[in-house]
Amino acid sequence: MIKNIESLLNIFNYFDGIIVTDKNGIINYYVNFRTDIYNLRLKQIIGKSILEIHPEIKEEDSTIMQVLKTGQPIYDRIEHLTTPHGDCMTNICSTLPILENGNIVGAIDLSRGIDTDVQRKFIEMPKVCNQSNSLYHVNDIVSASKKVNDLKSIISMVANTDSAVMICGETGTGKEMFAQSVHTSGARASKPFISQNCAAIPNTLLEGILFGTTKGSFTGAEDKAGLFEMANGGTLFLDEINSMDLGMQAKILKVIEEKRVRRIGSDNTVDLDLKIISATNKNPLLCVKDNILREDLFYRLSTVLMDIPPLRERIVDIPLLVNFFIEQNNNRMNKNVSGVTQEVMEVFLNYQWPGNVRELKNVIEGAFNVIGSSEIKKDDLPPYLLNNYSHQNERLISYGEDMSLPERLEEYEKRLLIQALDSTNNLTRAAEKLKITKQALNYKILKYGLRK
Repeated sequence: MIKNIESLLNIFNYFDGIIVTDKNGIINYYVNFRTDIYNLRLKQIIGKSILEIHPEIKEEDSTIMQVLKTGQPIYDRIEHLTTPHGDCMTNICSTLPILENGNIVGAIDLSRGIDTDVQRKFIEMPKVCNQSNSLYHVNDIVSASKKVNDLKSIISMVANTDSAVMICGETGTGKEMFAQSVHTSGARASKPFISQNCAAIPNTLLEGILFGTTKGSFTGAEDKAGLFEMANGGTLFLDEINSMDLGMQAKILKVIEEKRVRRIGSDNTVDLDLKIISATNKNPLLCVKDNILREDLFYRLSTVLMDIPPLRERIVDIPLLVNFFIEQNNNRMNKNVSGVTQEVMEVFLNYQWPGNVRELKNVIEGAFNVIGSSEIKKDDLPPYLLNNYSHQNERLISYGEDMSLPERLEEYEKRLLIQALDSTNNLTRAAEKLKITKQALNYKILKYGLRK
């Protein structure tokens, strides 16, 4: 197993999921960082074999079953799976045997979803970019939403300062796109931009990756700069910073406050001049309350706080994004799709989009793979989305105990309010669009807990 450690450490920087099985292929441990596209719960995974969970896979095609049979590790194998929603998902898998006294007692499987939006690389290939034309710019953020366009205005204001920026938003809202846009909008645009998902690396490895190592400081350690050093002069983006343990957060805080870093095992420090951008996929104040984010680190990193609204709160963006993704896929796949049917747009506008913009992008791309006409139709959409829409529709029109008439009316009213607020520049115009007074609009905003 020792000879596989170096390769294992490399993988930890970019995996999306990990499975540990016993010698019979029964899953004993499971972690998944891509719940937006693969959301089985632990009780649906633990105690079952990979062949039970994915019956479409044959034993000879499963890297786990092959490694258990041969005892030989398999690296970077392409594997095609079907998600619980019926979508096709392609992973790059690396599977290693677990040995005890020379006997195979299990296997560990690490996988990465092939997704161009998730820019993850091996540790040996630093996540550093010196070319601003390979990163997102503020004009790449497509939106007609007032909330999002307000954030775009903030980007231009904070880009040239050294102040820390914290971005919060649900999975798939585009936090890295906003982080890159802050970098490319400022004077540091020609300097390195380094991005690290803190949830993708065990805390035992994270310290060395962030701060760097000195040869001899521990077995196998080499003289190697950490991400703070590599980002010096530019921008360091720490995504899902709330996933760090509190001890590591304290060390991060010390480095940021002192503006210098010391490699593990070294007596020398390196002065730092960089912009820190962090992100959380949960409300940071709730993270502080739940004691998973240090209060002092939160205040240090949230000098500027950018809250990206989920797609369900920016309904006005859905038609715009649909057309954008259609044009993008037309160019990439050499097709000529003109749009979506009115029926499909109705589904899109009424769906809650738990995976946000990323989910919408994937749904459009998936439709391009099966489309048989010039427009995307309901038959081209994934079954899970249609089933969800049907359930919501039944709930809204039901006269049973599930939803009362006042509840149905409130739900409809809330959606109209969201759409009006998201498509106008101020409360006065939103009230005019709804043909109600500004005072009545304020009351309804408070009633439904909507953000202005």
